[in-house]
Amino acid sequence: MTRLRKMMLEELQRRNFSEDTIRHYIGTVEDFARHFNRPPDRLGLRHIREYQAHLFQKRKLSSGSVTNHLAALRFFYIQTLKKAWSVAETPYPKKNHHLPAILSQEEVARLIDAAGTPFHRTLLMTLYATGLRCAEVTHLKVSDIDSKRMVIHVRGGKGRKDRDVMLSPKLLEELRLHWHRLRRKTSDWLFPGNRWHTANHPTSTKALYHACQGAAKRASLNRAIHPHTLRHCFATHLLEAGADLRTIQILLGHQSLEQTAIYLHLSKRHLNATPSPLDSLQLKDESAQEG
Repeated sequence: MTRLRKMMLEELQRRNFSEDTIRHYIGTVEDFARHFNRPPDRLGLRHIREYQAHLFQKRKLSSGSVTNHLAALRFFYIQTLKKAWSVAETPYPKKNHHLPAILSQEEVARLIDAAGTPFHRTLLMTLYATGLRCAEVTHLKVSDIDSKRMVIHVRGGKGRKDRDVMLSPKLLEELRLHWHRLRRKTSDWLFPGNRWHTANHPTSTKALYHACQGAAKRASLNRAIHPHTLRHCFATHLLEAGADLRTIQILLGHQSLEQTAIYLHLSKRHLNATPSPLDSLQLKDESAQEG
């Protein structure tokens, strides 16, 4: 381990950053140094700006991904090297605000029914029934399923926060079938890893992507569908069924209500509740005009 890497690791651990964040931050600084083939402490403002342009133009990364890379470099320069960082010279890129794709409930049913394996079917049902993030699903343990209170405990979600979500009776039945199908039940993980699901580590998030993409293709859903799509569907369908935003915010684990408010733009109930001003106009009949 190099001196700089060790210094940065200590600064990150001292602030209790998550393992994923630590891995991303250190990986970004290593990639930055590799790009210029020089130690990162010998690179300056010009190199940061060139690297930012490279991420956009050559790697075609999204504004959110580029922002994450800049956050890692900012931490390295300020906290590890104790150098100044000019926000004016290295601004975070403006984010593009795209509304996520939403499936109807009929399409969600088609997606789940088209799952390639029973294991994939259970993963898809869990994603839709709970609205959990990919990593939250893969890290569920058997002990997190509370059938007495009919809740699922989410341990150490985003921001290392715990929360509870509802346990659907239909999902509980599916999880029990899933548990009976497992060859080896000594693992604590609800969704054990490896192809036989017998490992002592959880399945990877890639398994969820494969489950979604394979099912979408078999169901002839000709659009980009990924695990997070089912999280968006969970929230939107709850809103359309009458759930309030604050409840959905808590279930999703959002830090602010503003994050959850995006689903107002996606809910048919809310979109259709406000008539278009065109409908209040008294227009002449078109056929009468032609006559």
